Amino acid sequence: MKEIEVSNLTKNFGGVAAVDGISFTVETGSILAFLGPNGAGKTTTVNMLTDLLQPTSGEIRYRGEVFSSDRSDLKRNIGVVPQHNNVDRDLSVYQNLKVHGMLFGMGRGELERRIEEAMEFSGLGGHAGKPAGKLSGGMKRRLIIARALLHEPSILYLDEPTAGLDASVRRTMWDFIRSINVNKNCTVFLTTHYIEEAEMLSDNVIVIDRAKIVAEGDARSLMERIGHWALDILVNDVTETEFFVTREDALARLSATSGTAKLRETNLEDVYLSITGRRIDV
Repeated sequence: MKEIEVSNLTKNFGGVAAVDGISFTVETGSILAFLGPNGAGKTTTVNMLTDLLQPTSGEIRYRGEVFSSDRSDLKRNIGVVPQHNNVDRDLSVYQNLKVHGMLFGMGRGELERRIEEAMEFSGLGGHAGKPAGKLSGGMKRRLIIARALLHEPSILYLDEPTAGLDASVRRTMWDFIRSINVNKNCTVFLTTHYIEEAEMLSDNVIVIDRAKIVAEGDARSLMERIGHWALDILVNDVTETEFFVTREDALARLSATSGTAKLRETNLEDVYLSITGRRIDV
């Protein structure tokens, strides 16, 4: 089933396209990585998909139903985790969750049950009374995600969920996101500029650059389009990368190279490089 269908979605600001006629679908129960550099149009797309921003043109459908500002029934199926931590720093973990649940009109008994489940699932059970402002960066992200899951949405949008986190915390967060997808039966739409994050988490990847979709598919098939092997060759202090289908071809090129060179398997950044001529800045 198609959870999300987007057709010719465009957003202009002052005559400049921040998102330029993009179309794609997201399968129910999948994890989609929306990969691209800062400024590519990722957050603008999410804001349109969640009714925080009105499209200039185009259509959005959720399970076949046209999405618009007056479709509160569809909005209740959406959970949103913004890029920046927006917890109420002075309220406790428990209070942050309670306020969110009250905004969704949950009854007291149901709300208490969901808060307890959310804190346990997200690893916040031992921090219920702690002010949110005193949590670590990783725990703040967990709180924001727990809050977004409190009303039990079928779709969770994660905008750069691990930006600013160190490598070990980022990997722990990946495990958490996988568990949400499996245990909460949530379709996950995450934006990221981290190559490894897209490779490790996603069922499918959409690569966006300068407001347009430039590649789409699962990570393996995208990498196979350019070849399984990459050779980084240092030429006049500049690294040039060549791609090869077979290891034998790559080794033959390596043996003919007089300068410094490194042989490795291709990754999604190579896909981006082969299409745009640039690397994704992290």
